[in-house]
Amino acid sequence: MSHVFARNSRSTPPRVARGEGAYLFDTDGKAYLDGSGGAAVSCLGHGDPAVTRAIRDQLDKVAFAHTGFFTSEPAEMLADRLVALAPEGMDRVYLVSGGSEAMESALKLARQYFVELGQPQRRRIIARRQSYHGNTLGALAVGGNAWRREQFDPLLIEAHHVAPCYAYRDQRVGESPEAYGARLVRELEDTIQRLGPDTVIAFLAEPVVGATAGAVPPVPGYFKGVRELCDRYGILLVLDEVMCGMGRTGTLFACEQEDVRPDILAVAKGLGAGYQPVGAMLCTATVHDAIANGSGFFQHGHTYLGHPVAAAAAGAVLSRLTEDGLVDRAAAMGTVLREALEARFGQHPHIGDIRGRGMFQGLEIVADRDTKTPFPPENRIAPRLKAAAFEAGLICYPMGGTIDGKQGAHVLLAPPFILTEDQVGELVDKLSLAVEAVT
Repeated sequence: MSHVFARNSRSTPPRVARGEGAYLFDTDGKAYLDGSGGAAVSCLGHGDPAVTRAIRDQLDKVAFAHTGFFTSEPAEMLADRLVALAPEGMDRVYLVSGGSEAMESALKLARQYFVELGQPQRRRIIARRQSYHGNTLGALAVGGNAWRREQFDPLLIEAHHVAPCYAYRDQRVGESPEAYGARLVRELEDTIQRLGPDTVIAFLAEPVVGATAGAVPPVPGYFKGVRELCDRYGILLVLDEVMCGMGRTGTLFACEQEDVRPDILAVAKGLGAGYQPVGAMLCTATVHDAIANGSGFFQHGHTYLGHPVAAAAAGAVLSRLTEDGLVDRAAAMGTVLREALEARFGQHPHIGDIRGRGMFQGLEIVADRDTKTPFPPENRIAPRLKAAAFEAGLICYPMGGTIDGKQGAHVLLAPPFILTEDQVGELVDKLSLAVEAVT
């Protein structure tokens, strides 16, 4: 009997034995193509020698030093490099252990920023329905997935949600993408006005929505409109790139493709590529200096902030992504993957939409392609697809509740950037077997 508290207490997963490139192997020797990078984490694949070497080298120096007493060279170097590569205006980096911590840090920083400015009446966060920002209570509260929130609602902070940018389902017949985006921005402004502009702290969004909606990109101009609105009302724009950042969409930061600068930005997953638990919250000098010139102390913290080994690993990952051309490869192989998905599933009667950017692609599964009618929730399409793909030797990331937290299903693909064209073919073949098995 295992004493591990598993994700699912009614099933026992196989034990992983080793990883090599784009594959994981269980203790029976079966190979699994990592078509989702776990949860969009393993952007470099498994067993990257440059990253493991950086971890070993740092362990030979020092494994841990609490940031209440020390900073470290890996943390300082990583922060410098992230700021140099980040969207214009990013000036400070707060290193944490993962995405939920990064988003919790962002929420608390946004609130303290206004307290330091003498605006303590600002207490409201606006985010989008069908968003996901993490599983800690604050991040869960601002997330817009009904199923994840439901049983914890009594414990959650106040948050308000507007419509997602979800063109496949919500763009009207005859409405241009630009007009659709403008309509969403007007809804956000109406919500700000209804709540009272001087009570709103921030608007939160994923540039490309990941787990809960399946790689949904924004329409042109949407985020520029959001940025202008935030500037008009003095509201912070917080972008969550925990899943879609670090090259996943074909640029190091997903918001680069929108030409939009956030006030606070969260990254994780691909920052450590799975080699160490690490995440980061970046903010502008304006936000940081409100703290520095006020109380001087960010009233927040975690034990493993700025962990030297995690920072060393992330630094090596960043080198692989930028200096070794892996971000460019994500863009190029993303095109290959998208073309293969379109060729295999573009006319499939149960695939309603193929969407995404770079090595971040989603397929929405429907009962009827013409009407976009989803399968009934009791069909359990997502868990059955996950199981069928896993049996075929493919790791992918299906989820239910795509439309409203209950209706709809999709499968998310986020393979390592090192994927070859042959492995793209293997991924599509195995996914096709799974789709046919469940539809």
